[in-house]
Amino acid sequence: MLSATLKDGLARYEIGEKLRSLRLRKKLGLVELGSHTGLSPALLSKLERGILFPTLPTLLRIALVFDVGLKHFFGDDQTRHAMAIVRKAERKRFPERPRAKDVAYHFESLDFPAVERKLNAYHAEFEAVPEGKLVPHEHPGVEFLYILSGRLALSVGRQEHLLEAGDSAYFDSSVAHSYRRAGQKPCRAIVVTVP
Repeated sequence: MLSATLKDGLARYEIGEKLRSLRLRKKLGLVELGSHTGLSPALLSKLERGILFPTLPTLLRIALVFDVGLKHFFGDDQTRHAMAIVRKAERKRFPERPRAKDVAYHFESLDFPAVERKLNAYHAEFEAVPEGKLVPHEHPGVEFLYILSGRLALSVGRQEHLLEAGDSAYFDSSVAHSYRRAGQKPCRAIVVTVP
């Protein structure tokens, strides 16, 4: 049980409101966020409403889903927007879909400490997946890819495009799209999405 002093001190950071804002910005429901974090929707609801305060490991699990650091919840509002640096060793690798066996790609956020981002940047490594196993996805906004190495088959709508190292693509990401490595060599790209 927290003392009134601790409750008042934590309430000042408005962690629940910041959690709710992040979730709504990404258009996630509590159940969907729960599947990404492994936390129950009931617990997430209590955290958002300020009934409970999260432990640091719990808060970090949530922060990773939204590509933000703990500074987002505790940082100084005056300075937190200025700059963010991500060291290679700090990046976390995630599959395209949580707990899926066959995934078309893995990604690492390149800008997770930055808060209230206007874009999202990722380093992606694509896998060789048979065409019938691809799961197209879509999201609001636009997407930009720059191929660093290998060959990538990019499908946007009903068209498939073969991209090679040095090629780039810009497209409306509200159109269903998917990616798969073409060939045996590793395929990596920088992916930027803008809501």
